[in-house]
Amino acid sequence: MPPIQDHPLRYALANELHARPFPVSQAPCTVVFLAIKKPDQAAGRDRTMDRAHLLDLLDRHGAPHPQPDATHYAGQIGRHWLKWEQHTEFVTYTAFSDGVSEREFNPTDFEVFPADWLKQAPGQRVTSAMVRVLDRPDKAQVKRHLADWFVPESLAVSHMLDDAAIAAGDFRIDPAGHMRFAVFVSKTTGKRRVGRIVQRLCEVETYKAMSMLGFARVKSLNERLGEMDVRLTQLMVEMTEGEAPADEMLPQLLSTSTQLETMAARSSFRFGATGAYEAIVNQRIQSLREERFEGRQSFADFMMRRYEPAMRTVKSTENRLQMLSDRAIRAGELLRTRVDVERSAQNQALLESMDRRADLALRLQHTVEGLSVVAISYYAVSLAAYLLYPLTATGLSKGMITALVTLPVVGLVWWMVRRIRKRIE
Repeated sequence: MPPIQDHPLRYALANELHARPFPVSQAPCTVVFLAIKKPDQAAGRDRTMDRAHLLDLLDRHGAPHPQPDATHYAGQIGRHWLKWEQHTEFVTYTAFSDGVSEREFNPTDFEVFPADWLKQAPGQRVTSAMVRVLDRPDKAQVKRHLADWFVPESLAVSHMLDDAAIAAGDFRIDPAGHMRFAVFVSKTTGKRRVGRIVQRLCEVETYKAMSMLGFARVKSLNERLGEMDVRLTQLMVEMTEGEAPADEMLPQLLSTSTQLETMAARSSFRFGATGAYEAIVNQRIQSLREERFEGRQSFADFMMRRYEPAMRTVKSTENRLQMLSDRAIRAGELLRTRVDVERSAQNQALLESMDRRADLALRLQHTVEGLSVVAISYYAVSLAAYLLYPLTATGLSKGMITALVTLPVVGLVWWMVRRIRKRIE
């Protein structure tokens, strides 16, 4: 077979599908998770700073570096196995260590990330979590752990992946500043399945936190949207009642429309990202294939009651902003039409006035033309009289000569003036 040239991105795109494998873990173990995001313009951040921060942590343990353009890394750092991932707006660090502390969710477990290293992070913490993975005890012991470790009112717990494990969490921040999750693993559950459960729990928490940024944006927009809605309604009422001239209202309406478009432009990325993150949260929960534990609320139930209302608020605000912008555009078009109609009426009146003036000018021109015939005839008759003065020798008086030439001269002048006017017209 003759050689064929590969597309330059063929291998890169094929390997991308295998770039983020699930971690391998087994009970008992402790997992600490951290997500970092730059406060502003996170999608356009300098990603070399993310890599530099990772290399700083690896160098502290003498661990090998990733490839220069890598967006993920997995390797051993001390007694921990580290997984690093770079995403569109944030980076995540997940550290696995064998065994669990005697103290449940011990804050010292998070010291795999040194305090001075955390202080130098190129961003802020979006979320952090501690996952305690244990062999599955009897049901009574599981209930005691749930009662001791979590807030009952917001606890979500369920069987995961065909009863491969029981996972629980209350989505509350503990005194150390971390979320807490517990995973009780069945004896027959493999290491990769445990890793999938842990990673999906961390992803649910991360994407939930990221999508809630959209809710925070909405809360800051609602007051301004209310003011803009009232202002736009008042302008439309004034348009309907004709209380103000259209040309005075148009700048106000254009200003309102511009402000709404600016708000939509500044919020479009966050609204889009929120929708994408929400979809990932729901997909990750579905992939866990939950089954209810002892009649308690599942993760899907928790999201339906606590998370989905916030997402619906984001969507409704996005729709409201779009509707207000559309209303402002339609009102602006109507007002511009009204201004154009009024200006057309003014132009029509101006044209009529110009027509009247032109008619008067024409009449005046005809009057002046008649007077000019008389004036020219007067001088022409005088010249003709002087020209015919020698005829007085025949017995004709000067008065008689003047009378004889007056009518022919006047007729000739009139004919010449009309001929000149026809040529001009």
